[in-house]
Amino acid sequence: MRGWSAVKPVEHLTAAQARRLALAAQGFADARPAGTPDRRALRRVVARTGLFQIDSVNVLTRAHYLPLFSRLGPYPVSLLDRAAYAAPRELFEYWGHEASLLPVAVQPLLRWRMAEADLISWGNMQRVFRERPQFVADVLADVGRHGPISAAQIELQHGGRDRKAGPWWDWSHVKVALEYLFWAGQVTTASRRGFERLYDLPERVLPASVLAAPTPDREQAHRRLLVMAARSFGVATARDLRDYYRLPAADAKARIAELVDSGQLWPVSVQGWRQPAYLHPEATVPRRVHARALVAPFDPLVWERERTERIFGFRYRVEIYVPAHKRVHGYYVLPFLLGDRLVARVDLKADRQAGVLLVQSAHAEPGAPPETGPQLEAELESMAAWLGLTGVVVNGRGDLSLTGT
Repeated sequence: MRGWSAVKPVEHLTAAQARRLALAAQGFADARPAGTPDRRALRRVVARTGLFQIDSVNVLTRAHYLPLFSRLGPYPVSLLDRAAYAAPRELFEYWGHEASLLPVAVQPLLRWRMAEADLISWGNMQRVFRERPQFVADVLADVGRHGPISAAQIELQHGGRDRKAGPWWDWSHVKVALEYLFWAGQVTTASRRGFERLYDLPERVLPASVLAAPTPDREQAHRRLLVMAARSFGVATARDLRDYYRLPAADAKARIAELVDSGQLWPVSVQGWRQPAYLHPEATVPRRVHARALVAPFDPLVWERERTERIFGFRYRVEIYVPAHKRVHGYYVLPFLLGDRLVARVDLKADRQAGVLLVQSAHAEPGAPPETGPQLEAELESMAAWLGLTGVVVNGRGDLSLTGT
């Protein structure tokens, strides 16, 4: 791999360099483990991505499990579950990009967001806190007495659907109160039952060393988060950087200027990019990238659609909420990375009843190499085995011919 000396920052990147740099920063230039991936392999990926986004859609598998598969290949899902929900805990749930699994060491950098919960959380959360502060305090007390506990369990303790304890003690209000407390950092996710959160107090979940760590001021936290975003992106615009951890635009603009002045970010121009870009000083550009991966819709590599198009020339839209008859490529579509290009896209579904991985459609990108089909089939077979399915069934829609198994 080739990097640049900190003495002489690079001033311009070609489109190909920017593409390979972005892939390397996200871990796609790293070799997959020869054996079963272990905690060390997980840490390596987390050091690259910074977080795993959580999403409720389960047509294939939960979103936070897929980025590890994309970078490591088949891995035991329990590896991620233990890191997130068992001691010694290395990951915790909080609002990073969206709802995310993040390294526990990042928790102090997000305390500014927790402290501003009554100002920046969603409307229903703010409303329940302002209109019913005692109700919120009572929900917190229930978590303290009975955690780990779900919203449904708290509701049942107060009369369930009969609402014997008053009109506020139903699932929806309890859930909103818990989400406010979660945003404020007063409760956290101890574990999950299926996809249902079980809440508990942070002091019973997070490592004591993390809770005892000093709280950086807001500006310092933003600078550190922007540097982390730059490390994960390799090269990025100001909008890219602030979006990684969803920082306020005006604050991010000021902090980026400070980071440039201190040499922690390098300004750079990128061929074909309209906006100025910023380079992490430790970024490296591999001469080649030999990746082969199915990339999840909520993977950091592609979650910002404008950036995906800018870097890969790949127009990508998630069509989950588009009426079926209006979808172009399908419901849950994964781009296929081969080498340093996104060369195809497949609409996938894990048919657990039939025990097969369904390819609802497969489309090749313009200029996709001849080996796209066979390489994609190999990755689909690997994914099917990882998901505990017996094979791949191709429905035949799209312009990319696949055989299935």
